Amino acid sequence: MAYNGRLTSLSHGGGCGCKIAPAVLSEILKFSPFVTFAPALLAGSENNEDAAVYQINENQAIVATTDFFMPIVDDPFDFGRISASNAISDIYAMGAKPLFALAILGMPINVLPIETIQRITAGGQAVCAAAGIPIAGGHSIDSVEPIYGLIVVGIVDPKKFKRNRTAQAGDSLILSKPIGIGILSAAFKQEKISEKAYAKMIDYTTQLNTPGMKFAQMREVHALTDVTGFGLAGHLLEMTRGAKLQAQLQFDQIPFIDEALDYVKENIFTGASTRNWQGYSDQITSQNELFIWQKHLLSDPQTSGGLLIACDPVAEKEVLKTLHQDGFITAQKIGYLTEGSGIVVS
Repeated sequence: MAYNGRLTSLSHGGGCGCKIAPAVLSEILKFSPFVTFAPALLAGSENNEDAAVYQINENQAIVATTDFFMPIVDDPFDFGRISASNAISDIYAMGAKPLFALAILGMPINVLPIETIQRITAGGQAVCAAAGIPIAGGHSIDSVEPIYGLIVVGIVDPKKFKRNRTAQAGDSLILSKPIGIGILSAAFKQEKISEKAYAKMIDYTTQLNTPGMKFAQMREVHALTDVTGFGLAGHLLEMTRGAKLQAQLQFDQIPFIDEALDYVKENIFTGASTRNWQGYSDQITSQNELFIWQKHLLSDPQTSGGLLIACDPVAEKEVLKTLHQDGFITAQKIGYLTEGSGIVVS
């Protein structure tokens, strides 16, 4: 790919929209079943958990994750910030505290100016500083497309960390950030995004999911995950499959970015949302026929998306209060869990 001064011109996809489609990933992993010979490994890939959890003593467990992708924006500093925020989110989604990070850097050295690459890593460093952690090292390669991300290590009480599969029937479902980042990224790539919408995209994708650490202290929070490349529906299905429950999703209660709602109705969306929907639409039913734009919103890949929380209804107000106080002003209840399977949209 030729470089025209835009980082996104060097990548075939951006952000969490780069993820391999759920159906394809399932085929890839079919002959690599999850196996553990370590009782201390408390969480791994058995239900697509956000991070691995390994107990080291009665009160401490190590939490580890990795995430990286190609540019979702052209500004190198913002690309670094977004990628770092997205990687650290998996630690918060387990209810853990991040300790340090290692950088993953793949850059077309003969194409990008060194100053541009320096700005990408500076953006990552800025977010890690905001999270209170150092970048303690990493690994770099000369690659065809620009890639940046982090390995993040955290710590949590093994009795308190949160899984994505431990929700209970009757739980309320709460979403901390609005949906629409993938649609905004598509509008950006097509050079149709407004300044206001672009500013929202940067704000949401660099907002750290720090409330996850507080939810680890709340027994009434039964399950926790973050919404990223598989979209709201995809990550909610991971939660329902793990808990063997059904999600009753109230479409008109889901927070959406206003501009994303406008763009998707103009047929602006990512290819990843189509692949996502094809991969899991058979597990979703609706009381009314869904419009195409509604399907694209439910399957829209989020980069550094919000937390999806399953909690006892008695804790609903406390969870929302915590999120609102921490700056997640659009957080709200989007449904509840009941006996059954899959997702029912009303």
